[in-house]
Amino acid sequence: MTLLKPTRRQLLETACLTPLLALPAMASAKILAPSTPQSAAFHRFRVGKAKITVVSDGNLNLPTTGLGVNVSRKDVQGFLKAHALSTTDNYSHTNLTLIELDDMKLLIDVGSGDRFQSSAGRLLDNLDAAGIDPDDITHVFITHAHPDHIWGIRDDFDEPLFPEAEYIIGSTEYDWWMQDDLANTVEKSMQQFVVGAVNSLTAEGLEWTVANDGHEIASGIRVIDTPGHTLGHMSLIIESDGQSLMVLGDSMTHAYMSFEQPAWVNGFDMDPDKTVSTRLRLLDMAATDGMAVLGYHFPFPGVGHVMKNAGEYRFLPAMWRWQDAG
Repeated sequence: MTLLKPTRRQLLETACLTPLLALPAMASAKILAPSTPQSAAFHRFRVGKAKITVVSDGNLNLPTTGLGVNVSRKDVQGFLKAHALSTTDNYSHTNLTLIELDDMKLLIDVGSGDRFQSSAGRLLDNLDAAGIDPDDITHVFITHAHPDHIWGIRDDFDEPLFPEAEYIIGSTEYDWWMQDDLANTVEKSMQQFVVGAVNSLTAEGLEWTVANDGHEIASGIRVIDTPGHTLGHMSLIIESDGQSLMVLGDSMTHAYMSFEQPAWVNGFDMDPDKTVSTRLRLLDMAATDGMAVLGYHFPFPGVGHVMKNAGEYRFLPAMWRWQDAG
């Protein structure tokens, strides 16, 4: 697996951040979630006729040592400090997407349940807060089989949380995790991921539809190949009434670094070269076509746009509208 080397231009750009490391730590406000009677559990908006609800599964706490593993630690810390982010703690939101169109209720990813980090696993509570009955979910699409995206597929009795749904995953993704004896062929740090993925994919009562690039779940809703983070990672595009939204999954995992430094890869990116080429393709597509994007690990609710200027990209969070929620 080839790790990318930063170009001379990227080294010069990140070198500009180095002096920041000598400065005192930047003060930043500790902004907490809204308190009762407000709710940060879900957020609704529309894409044409499709009603979108972003449902929080909580958050993950990971070390920043997993960010930008193909560049120097000093460059990563400089970038984080320049963006008023912690240089040690990568506090990451987990934004699940529910799409309602006609009689379809499509849930993208299912979170981690109580099987990963205690700060996550809020999906069922927040679906309830949003007035959504799990029995009404008609389709579940899994972008990839990492713990925070699929381990929440079963309840405590190992039964599917969404018993009436059709379950969909990319064919390459499914085949990779279901290889014979995979747990004994991967690195030790990945063994638990493999066991958890297999247990989720083989949960009793599940029947999988394996999808390929361009598979239409419904009219105007299709999945696309976005490999790199995992070898079979897929994202989803919604198009309705001239509006469009790309649900990224983990094809881009950081709302600032993945845009401004797309050649920087993370520790969980299985194929660094494909991660970067996929990321650049999606950034160009979204910027060129005026397509909104929704990131699983972006700051809640994770929705925004891609700005391109002189070949460089930035994430622009979408403006919330307190009225006309749809």
